[in-house]
Amino acid sequence: MSNSKYSKSEAMNRFKMECASEVGVDLKQGYNGDLTSRQNGSVGGQMTKKLVEAQMKAMAGK
Repeated sequence: MSNSKYSKSEAMNRFKMECASEVGVDLKQGYNGDLTSRQNGSVGGQMTKKLVEAQMKAMAGK
């Protein structure tokens, strides 16, 4: 059982919103069908970049 105050899906959604803000994409709760593929891809790319960086740091610490 996790002692985090957020569920996994809530945490991932917060992470997604943070990454969208970093790349300048106006992501809203709910429907985002008005966004372009490029905008959506930039959010996913930023998420991947940050996850890889975190994993690399974790592996370097071992």
